[in-house]
Amino acid sequence: MILTGGAFGGNRGARPVPPEKGVFPLDHLHECDLAKKEYIACLKSSGYQSEKCRHLSKKYLECRMERNLMAKQDLSELGFLKDRGTDSSEESTSDGQPNPLPAKKTITS
Repeated sequence: MILTGGAFGGNRGARPVPPEKGVFPLDHLHECDLAKKEYIACLKSSGYQSEKCRHLSKKYLECRMERNLMAKQDLSELGFLKDRGTDSSEESTSDGQPNPLPAKKTITS
């Protein structure tokens, strides 16, 4: 019986296939560690309510894009608002927590 392929069954002569969307290089050089740690700390302090940490999530994704650790993509495609130039959840109070969304006004006649 003749086996073809590498030591672990891989085909050593095949061309590599680019990763699917959502698969990206790990940050081996720890270029975005600060942004990641800030986001994780925010999640822990907010009881894992991710909406309160969206501004840090955006910062982390921007860091990854700037350093080619993920494909550059319009942030509106990743769920961040674009129409006002800033996501309302990115504005923060003096303690670093995002401002709550403004209350909707109701019109009565």
